[in-house]
Amino acid sequence: MERVDAFIGVRGAENVFEQGDLSPEQKKNKQRYFVEEVHIRTRLKTRWVVLRWPNAAMAQLSRTSVAAFEDFYFQVCNLDYGAMSRAMDPLVERMRRTDRVRLVGPGDTDLSFSIRGLPVIKCDGVLNLPDGEVFTAPVRDSVNGLIAFNTSSVHNGVAFRDVRFRVEAGRIVEASAPENQRELAEILETDEGARYFGEFAIGVNPFVLEPMNDTLFDEKIKGSIHLTPGNAYDECSNGNRSCVHWDLVLIQRAEHGGGEMYFDEELVRKDGRFVVPELAPLDALG
Repeated sequence: MERVDAFIGVRGAENVFEQGDLSPEQKKNKQRYFVEEVHIRTRLKTRWVVLRWPNAAMAQLSRTSVAAFEDFYFQVCNLDYGAMSRAMDPLVERMRRTDRVRLVGPGDTDLSFSIRGLPVIKCDGVLNLPDGEVFTAPVRDSVNGLIAFNTSSVHNGVAFRDVRFRVEAGRIVEASAPENQRELAEILETDEGARYFGEFAIGVNPFVLEPMNDTLFDEKIKGSIHLTPGNAYDECSNGNRSCVHWDLVLIQRAEHGGGEMYFDEELVRKDGRFVVPELAPLDALG
């Protein structure tokens, strides 16, 4: 990886659960020596782009026919990224002026943190396909409250549902995943940084509406946020370092339980739709 001029990652995995029966030590080694050393520390400093390619396994995750998934895939990946990029600019500027973020619902979610002084970066089709998020990072020790994620997530070959965290001074102090409690504990014990957050992002892709257990799609869901236990990206570093980087998604649209997002105590998004006029063009995309 250190010798490449550019990296193009095209993935069409046939079985997302392939690594599910690895031992905890094998999973930890993969995170440390492949994910962290090769990709987080090295690949992200090259010229790179990552995308999926539609196949039967991805259609199955999406619970559609292969033909329907192919149509969905090309619609998602070929949207007008120029228009999306322009619509993102007011959100970027608003987040740059923001200190406190508060997330409420669904469930018992009520979580607050600061993003003050951290870079805000728009993802508008340059590095990932599909794309459609604006991300930053929470001030490492500022996160407090409860968050209940309503989107399933496959990590290291294991499907997690109903992940719930209680956070104090940035650190995950209680964690639950009813079907996979042991595996969740193993992830959070990978290293010290795995219990802190390295990314906060807002999803805005108008064509990605339902989760399909593929992070590259699910983190872009319109009306969602994702909060990431583990490593912060170098271009938006809050100082947290880990060989874990696990994007967990909370959808706040009404049909998924609703929810609210506040910037400095002002309501900016309700039930997945922006209520501030300058951010409304993001809801009109597509």
